[in-house]
Amino acid sequence: MTEPQSPQRRAGVPPAEDTLHDVAVVGGGPVGLLMALLLARRGMDVTVLEQRRARSRHSRAIGIHPPALAVLDDAGVGPALLAAGVRIRRGTARSRGREVAALSFAAVPGRHQYVLAVPQVVTEQLLEEQLEALRPGALRRGVHVHAADDGGASVTLSCRVGAEPGSGTPAGGGPERAADPSAEPPAGPAADTVRARLVVAADGAYSALRRQRGVAVRTRTYPDAYLMGDFADTTPDGSTAVLYLEAGGIVESFPLPGGIRRWVARMPGVVSHPTPAGLASLIARRTGIGPAPESCSMLSAFSVSSRMPRRLVAGRLALIGDAAHQISPIGGQGMNLGWLDAAALAPIMAAALRGEPTAAALRQFEADRRRAAATATWQAHLNMALGRPLPPAVLAARNRVFGALTHIPGAADAVANRFTMH
Repeated sequence: MTEPQSPQRRAGVPPAEDTLHDVAVVGGGPVGLLMALLLARRGMDVTVLEQRRARSRHSRAIGIHPPALAVLDDAGVGPALLAAGVRIRRGTARSRGREVAALSFAAVPGRHQYVLAVPQVVTEQLLEEQLEALRPGALRRGVHVHAADDGGASVTLSCRVGAEPGSGTPAGGGPERAADPSAEPPAGPAADTVRARLVVAADGAYSALRRQRGVAVRTRTYPDAYLMGDFADTTPDGSTAVLYLEAGGIVESFPLPGGIRRWVARMPGVVSHPTPAGLASLIARRTGIGPAPESCSMLSAFSVSSRMPRRLVAGRLALIGDAAHQISPIGGQGMNLGWLDAAALAPIMAAALRGEPTAAALRQFEADRRRAAATATWQAHLNMALGRPLPPAVLAARNRVFGALTHIPGAADAVANRFTMH
């Protein structure tokens, strides 16, 4: 969008389709879908290219924070999400069966004084339905984009239609691989190209377009690992979020719609073969509450790393979401951070397509979003540190300090603002 590009086409790129879209969004997860929706509401011709052939049923992100809810309201999907979710207005921290601290979100700024808990699969469905109503056919599934050729006035995306999910892009951990412009595209039944004046890469933490464009990434691996599962809610906690600060490591508990509760437990290492019974037993040992293993509807083990690209704008391509900043999921900020990227980028892209100068706005976008990512990373680091195992005497002393801090006038509101991304 700001860098002049050579009109020479990269060798091996097939002739492009005749349609020239205003914007192509690569990645049809919640961040890519919202980006497309915001652009479509501004009257742009937008297409979304998503590698998955069907929406994933595995619900990962669940928490929608107030600033992101305001953006979703503007996109027209807020009311449907509110109807589908649980409003978390209060959180509490417990240790050895006693309350350490309590936190209310009643004083946070804005019209949404709560965190909304919605399964990611529901969030994606509602965003997709809204986009389809506004721009029918904008979402194309089963399309793997493996290269972007920036010709200066437009970008040609090289795709494989029907490529297996994961081809060319790692699905899990591992170091970033250097971009290889001469690499063969992944095997697939049909090659295709898509042309657009601008491109948004919302293709995840292992972004193929980011690698192909040669954007350097700073990676950090943390010593933390977690086991997460959704079980029938047998607790008396209702819509309250609960943190169990225990010597063996934190256990987090969040309400979900349909009488479900999500549990996240800090582990000494990644569990290679997790079972519902194993997680339920660990929760019971640490908290005294034993979810029914047979009610488990989702189970996932994960480790934690962060990835921060050196730049977010490369010619006519911009990075958002996990492609722009992968942070720890502890604290539930990642998806929200990506949505706020989209809200900041959409008006700049609209101005660029009107022919207005946007170099200064893009520099500000890059600086602001990198700063927001750094803040979220710092917050996630604190969240993880809070949950690491401690000797019982040290834990008790830390909990007394933590509880005392929340009783200082103004301190509880400051903590609530931090936890809700204000």
